[in-house]
Amino acid sequence: MTHPPPSPPVLTTTGDIVVTSRAPARERWSWALYDFSNTIFSMNIATLFFAVWLVKDVGTSNTMAAVASSISSALVVVSIPLFGAISDATQRRKPWVVWFTLISVAMTALMGVIGQVMVPLVGESVIGAAPGVSYTLVGVPAFAILTAFIIANWAYQGAMPFYNSMMFELVPPKELGSLSGAGTALGYVGAIVGVLMVSPFFDGKMPVLGHLPDGFMHFLQSVIPFTAHAGRVSTFVPTALLFLLFSLPLFIFCRDHNARQGKQHIAWKEAFHGVAETLRDSKKYPGALRFLLASFLYQDAIGTIVQYMALYAVMAMGFKEGQEVTLFVVLTVPAVIGSYFIGKLVDRIGPKKSLVFVISSWVVLLIAMIVVPNKFSFWLVGAAIGLIFGGVATSERPLLLTLVPEAESTRFFSLMVLSSRAAAIAGPLIWGWTVDGLLPSFGTGFAYRAAVMTVATGMVLSLVLLWKVPDNWREQLKA
Repeated sequence: MTHPPPSPPVLTTTGDIVVTSRAPARERWSWALYDFSNTIFSMNIATLFFAVWLVKDVGTSNTMAAVASSISSALVVVSIPLFGAISDATQRRKPWVVWFTLISVAMTALMGVIGQVMVPLVGESVIGAAPGVSYTLVGVPAFAILTAFIIANWAYQGAMPFYNSMMFELVPPKELGSLSGAGTALGYVGAIVGVLMVSPFFDGKMPVLGHLPDGFMHFLQSVIPFTAHAGRVSTFVPTALLFLLFSLPLFIFCRDHNARQGKQHIAWKEAFHGVAETLRDSKKYPGALRFLLASFLYQDAIGTIVQYMALYAVMAMGFKEGQEVTLFVVLTVPAVIGSYFIGKLVDRIGPKKSLVFVISSWVVLLIAMIVVPNKFSFWLVGAAIGLIFGGVATSERPLLLTLVPEAESTRFFSLMVLSSRAAAIAGPLIWGWTVDGLLPSFGTGFAYRAAVMTVATGMVLSLVLLWKVPDNWREQLKA
């Protein structure tokens, strides 16, 4: 059975291209499945295993790990304006997603190779043994590992603006929310599936289910290269393979429907001029610049706590090896439920009030992280964070649309992406400096709790800015 071709897009009087019918189902679901695949990378590498491996197992400082993360975000800030301008000129998004993904996959696998071959475990390691055996650097300096991570994380982040832009060619405007929601839901599922599938390479266990048979684990090690040693380093190659596997449907089935022929030359100066022009235009729309500044602060805070929550659980709360993995599974499950209900809340009370509620909840829960007396309480805090985890994205996108004209929304969304990446530079550095500066005098627990307090302070400052952002939601509904 052949599908009828989609209706041609319509060019509006403002110059916007509007899709009038759905793309084939395989394209839409292939696009949504990419959220599943890239979340495997973000959960396993950026959140769970890399920072803890680097600090706890290899013995690198918190500051060194933070600098690596900040450099990757800085590269995104520098490169996105140029690449985005080229993409807009040619209306080609898929090639950027493909190449960025392949680079991220290759560098993630390389981290595993370097870790297994050039940073070997001291002594013999078998599946089921305690994975906390110390590492020693042999022959290759730590910057080889850090460089591979910087490139992998830069490429992962770099693919996202182009991936997000592809959705506007797949469904009419009234169905964008449904398609975006499908991608978000699959992303949370991908986080859980990714953790479950790579955890055996870490400690021979699956969260909740417990130990797997040694014979089965040795079989997996023989099939997947560079996983011979138990520990976090063995999760990198399996993560890379899963990232690639679930990205293939987008590579194969999705296409650029509005691609223009020929290459367009875009100068760096011209690309960054567009960013400056958008900042100047923000003054015309009350609350737009204030909202972008608030977005910078709360994105900085959320990005930092997500990146270092696993490390905090291990170093400050005394989680045993592998427990932080289960924690993130517990955190992700309620995120699916919470995202749905916060979406309903946005429809009921408006995006500004919803965003203020979500950020206020974050402040309360971050303070709870600092003061909880035991691991059981921390589990409860983690589950509560999961409930509000998807609330920021659910609320902030419609809030921005109430502050700027629809015809100019793309420029401001791009600026919001740049703001979030710039925030990802500052947050990890502040975290690293706080922890390393306080460790010698005050000890591990105090140092890590003080770092969380800096994150909570950023959240409070964002609330102060949001308070004076106009609430135009009801006026727009009436209009």
